[in-house]
Amino acid sequence: MSHETTPDEVPAELLELAHAHGVRTEFYGFGGGAHQVRASTLVAVLEALGVPATSPRQVQMSLALVRDDEWRHALPPTVVVRQGVDATVPVHVTDGTPVEVWAEIDGAEATAQPRGRRERRDLAQVELYVEPRTVDGRRIGRATFAVPADLPLGWHTLHASTEGNEIKTTLVVTPQRLTLPPAVEHGQVWGLLVQLYSVRSRTSWGLGDLADLADIAWLAAHRAGADFVAVNPLAAAEPTVPMTPSPYLPTSRRFLNPIYVRVEDIPETAYLSAADRSLVEWAADPVRDLSTDPGPIDRDAVWGAKKAALEVVFTAPRRAARQAAFEAFVDEQGKGLRDFATWCAITEHLDGKDWPRELSTPDTPAVNALREQLAERVDFHAWLQWVADEQKADAQRIAREAGMQIGIMHDLAVGVHPEGADAWANGAYLARGVEVGAPPDMYNQQGQNWSQPPWNPRALEKAGYRPYRDMLRTVLRSTGALRADHILGLFRLWWIPGGSKASAGTYVTYDHEALVGILCLEAHRAGAVVIGEDLGVFEPWVRDYLADRGILGTSVMWFEQENGGPLPPEKYRHLTMASVGTHDMPPTAGYLAGEQVDLRERLGLLTEPVSVVRARARAERDVFVRALADRGLVGEDPSEREIVEAMHRYLRQTPAALLGVQLVDAVGERRTQNQPGTDQEYPNWKVPLGDASGTPILLEDLFESQRLRSLIAALTPEG
Repeated sequence: MSHETTPDEVPAELLELAHAHGVRTEFYGFGGGAHQVRASTLVAVLEALGVPATSPRQVQMSLALVRDDEWRHALPPTVVVRQGVDATVPVHVTDGTPVEVWAEIDGAEATAQPRGRRERRDLAQVELYVEPRTVDGRRIGRATFAVPADLPLGWHTLHASTEGNEIKTTLVVTPQRLTLPPAVEHGQVWGLLVQLYSVRSRTSWGLGDLADLADIAWLAAHRAGADFVAVNPLAAAEPTVPMTPSPYLPTSRRFLNPIYVRVEDIPETAYLSAADRSLVEWAADPVRDLSTDPGPIDRDAVWGAKKAALEVVFTAPRRAARQAAFEAFVDEQGKGLRDFATWCAITEHLDGKDWPRELSTPDTPAVNALREQLAERVDFHAWLQWVADEQKADAQRIAREAGMQIGIMHDLAVGVHPEGADAWANGAYLARGVEVGAPPDMYNQQGQNWSQPPWNPRALEKAGYRPYRDMLRTVLRSTGALRADHILGLFRLWWIPGGSKASAGTYVTYDHEALVGILCLEAHRAGAVVIGEDLGVFEPWVRDYLADRGILGTSVMWFEQENGGPLPPEKYRHLTMASVGTHDMPPTAGYLAGEQVDLRERLGLLTEPVSVVRARARAERDVFVRALADRGLVGEDPSEREIVEAMHRYLRQTPAALLGVQLVDAVGERRTQNQPGTDQEYPNWKVPLGDASGTPILLEDLFESQRLRSLIAALTPEG
């Protein structure tokens, strides 16, 4: 298609086709200017959505198809409504033909109780005339039916009966607003933001684990008065080495990474024979000393040792009740767990070889044959998820019993590895040939490519959003709160055609009412608070929409500015989690010293002269320190520690419902955990928790740190 000359020459029909499929044809950059999307980008993105657009003829045919698409179906692919809100649903039938519509209420979904009776609720037709339309040679009329506002929350089925045929679709009733705990709704609670893998103890195997998480929560509650501990995504990585270090590029968002399991806390470990117990100890010996190693965390060594030990424990007999609990877990997680465990077993079996075409999807004869052949390994990987789920639940129970208002806040990555388990199992619902990322912004001037395949919005809707729902249900198990990374992706995502620069993408819109509503529904069922990471470029109404749904936003002090200085505390949003920085920036001590500039210069990430960037960073620091001084939070020539504590006291003065304190700030760490725009150039996600000099700090010594205790004191009303 010859659309390459200039952006101004994008054909009108291509623009119309893009609009019809939710593909943005222009966007606003971080500088405020409008940018028109190139024709080649629109064509590539439409192709990824399954919409042919490589020639003018294809564009015309695709446009004719989409104009009448909804009229070809009696019911929409999925109907999502809010409880207590009047809503209607269009029903398309042969013009003049009567139709009967009713909802079948799933009692189990409505009450979260064991599956029981199903209640029928008839829908009444409303007087709303719509001109009939001839589609594919058939005269079709539209009847409009009212969805009862008092339907219970949950996942139900909508039926339509006409001309002797019965059609059905998914009906989802979501909360108008997610109910928040009183302490969050009406006050402010604080907690620690922790990269769990980096916080090691004398009993962990060279990497922080779920037992360490339980200890952090108990100590943070009892020694510091914290009400939550937020951790990086604990989602599954490869079952083999090398293991991808980024927690934001998991193989599955739904299931856990068993590297976080504490082997000794599995009940069966206590009943091992002396010989088997020795095997577990021998596996642990080479990696225990890694907990005090100041160098990059070695996930491959840890997983190699831990996997060998877990294989020994897996063979131990389980008590009847424990075996029944395992089987119940497998039944509950269903096909999703079976496919994930199968993918893990096949990945091991292929041992780095390319996957043959006959194994490209979960339900081929070749996959089914391998599933049988590798049945024991499939069972092993399902068991790993069970023991990880148990230890995750233990951490939340201990946190709540220690007095925390929220407990453990888990983190949901925005996407998955393009060659991982979710991409394999959910391939029918993902768009191919494109990758997710972000356009250029102030901090990433070349844009970002996260190399993740996005949900295909139409395929997801046709599936009744079940893959999305099932993922949320598993993630929200035993969770006090969920931070949704880049929640703006539930509204629109930046799609980058394969092989293109991150800047050469465009936004694709999603049905946010459905995606956010389902998130609220599943969080309601789990009793969890939801925090959306809503940083970056977005339409102003988005934050108001999320707040109306009871979803908290994210406020980062460095980013919250007004008139060239920090936003006054009283102007912060209430429904937000406020923090000084993020894991994609150096800890506050490093940022104050301008180390982000030095690092980006060293890695070749700057697009401006280093002197200009350094001067701007120094000026930014001075403005913030001056604002702290104006409020009496620091004196003349304050020290680094005094500035860090003052910034947290500043946030204490805001109405923010949650205050997140990065653990690295509490101990004076200066090294960044992740430098966006890099892969192998920097040890991303491998930096162990250390003090200002980089000396490792173990969990047992953490709450004895004078710097941490000083910061905690600064957070108290007297501080």
